[in-house]
Parts: sequence; C-alpha cells; structure tokens
Amino acid sequence: MHLMDVSYRELQLGMASALETLCGQSYGAKQYHMLGIYLQRSWIILFVCSVVLLPVYLFTEPMLVALGQDPKISAVAGTISLWYIPVMFSYVWSFTLQMYLQAQSKNMIITYLAMLNLALHLTLSWLMTVKFQLGLAGVMGSMIIAMWIPVFGQLAFVFFGGCPLTWTGFSSAAFTDLGAIIKLSLSSGVMLW
Repeated sequence: MHLMDVSYRELQLGMASALETLCGQSYGAKQYHMLGIYLQRSWIILFVCSVVLLPVYLFTEPMLVALGQDPKISAVAGTISLWYIPVMFSYVWSFTLQMYLQAQSKNMIITYLAMLNLALHLTLSWLMTVKFQLGLAGVMGSMIIAMWIPVFGQLAFVFFGGCPLTWTGFSSAAFTDLGAIIKLSLSSGVMLW
C-alpha cells in the first residue's frame, strides 16, 4: 500500500510540475490571467487521472489476493486504500495550488498552512489513536483531515483576494487546449515517477 501511495503521489506531483513551468512562464511574460486558467486545466487533468486510478484503490484487497498476498494482509491493505481515497483526491488541489502560488512567490501562505498541517496532524493523530483509541480509523481519519486543511486554506486564499492579478474566477477557457497540457503533464509525471 505504501508503495502505491508513493508512486501515485510522485505521478501527481510530476504532473503538477508542468503547471509550475507554465505558470512561471506566464507570470514572467506578465500574462497573469493565464495562471488561473492553467490552474483550472491542471485541476481537470489531475482529477481525471485520480478518477482513472480510483479502481486500484477500490479493489486493492481482491487484487492483492489474486497476486498471492496473505488474505489478512490484503484485507488490512484494502481497508487502508479505501480510507486513502480522500487523501488521493487532496493531492489534485494541494500540488497544483502550491505550484500556482510558488510561481507568484506567495510562499508564506504555503508555509503557514504547512505548519498548521503539521501541528494539526500530530495533535489529531495522538487524540484519535492514543486518547480515543480508534486505531486504524483514527490514524486515517486524522490524515484525511490534516491533508484537506491546507487545501481549503489555499483555496480560500486564492478565491478571496490573495491573487487578484492571476485569479479572475472560473473560466470555460480551462476546457480548451487540454491536449497540449495533458502531454506536458504526462511527460512531467512520468519523468518524476
């Protein structure tokens, strides 16, 4: 399960790094409006990628059993993979928002939210596993909450005025010219993977 998480995370991070290139170029060329459009295109591409990979997480247990893994280990891995689905989808927004904000040198919001994430994750993990003794559900529940807090913080920062030049709202232009972005994203993803 851990190997699957690392592989998926690296693929998503690699695909999001294409956004870093595009946003950096657009910001340098003072085509600020394109940063928001590239961000939305990346959301679309990475979300579709997550949906395509979803069956792997849904059917981890039977796949592992079919590959000869011990049924007890497969059952635990299957449970973890189901809990991991919300974390997998958090990467769609987390990685892309980080690239988008870094291209504009808005690193402090990322830093503050990462520190909040660390403190929250440690506290929740301790509370849910030691204090409330929720076991695996406590560990995974705290991870889900901790992964989504920075995403919501970054979205709020972007949507509510933190990037006035580059975020002008949702645009139908995000659905155009996806082919070139898909090629760049996939090649970047495979390269990092």
